Amino acid sequence: MLGFTAFWLVSAPRPLPASAIPPHTGNIANGEILYIAGGCRNCHKPNADQAGLDPNLPSGGFPLKTPIGVLYPPNLTPDAQTGIGSWSDLDFVNAVQRGISKSGQHLIPAFPYTSYAAMPVEDVLDIKAYLMSLPPVASPRRGADIPMAFLLRRGLGLWKFVGLDAAPWRPDAAQSPSWNRGSYLVNGPGHCGECHTPRNLIMARDNSRFMMGGPHPEGEGKVPSLHGLVETGRYKDQKDLVLALQNGEVFGYEHMSSGGMGQVQANMAKLPQADVEAIAEYLISLK
Repeated sequence: MLGFTAFWLVSAPRPLPASAIPPHTGNIANGEILYIAGGCRNCHKPNADQAGLDPNLPSGGFPLKTPIGVLYPPNLTPDAQTGIGSWSDLDFVNAVQRGISKSGQHLIPAFPYTSYAAMPVEDVLDIKAYLMSLPPVASPRRGADIPMAFLLRRGLGLWKFVGLDAAPWRPDAAQSPSWNRGSYLVNGPGHCGECHTPRNLIMARDNSRFMMGGPHPEGEGKVPSLHGLVETGRYKDQKDLVLALQNGEVFGYEHMSSGGMGQVQANMAKLPQADVEAIAEYLISLK
């Protein structure tokens, strides 16, 4: 009984307090950039069998296969009943940065809140402002196809207690402003390390092998290292990587279309030129 009580206490969700939400007017333009960098629509798009729904809106339902089962990412449009239309700023920030649903349950970290936790709260609120500017879509949520989902979600409290690093991203004063912008986009909203950094025994990111590649999160194949992109001959220089991020296989960068990178590259192509150059500058610096 004591053991169960201890488990229940330690695994309890720990949401942020209302005081964590600063006074802030949402910047829709910045929110859109961060939404694109995060590839939010890639996971939250509707499934093909959901007739009549705009595939460009994040109304949810597309199956996301993981080693533990199939998840169905929810509706992010401002529909009051099935989307986030009734969510407060605190609800949204707790979901995005602490992995806690509006109903108070732990969210499975296929949703990369472990990276979003590093973002400034203001940027998270800008994403919400952008989402709230979209047309509302009625698209009810489908439950995850995961055995004993409730116990798994509760057990995530223990995992977060040990493995969730909520430290904010910090700029490196020794680097250029563009390098720091690239570092932020890659490590925060872009959540590149979720796939490109291998996991340890408790399935937290092993930052001692930061961006060194590892098993594909969907359970098949591998994700490559992002170190030495020039030194290993994958790209000629920073400009070459910029072209790859912006054009992918259209310009002969076929490897950009494998393992889910095709969708990532399509998002990169929509970012401002300065942001793509910043991302390339940062990635090229990983030796």
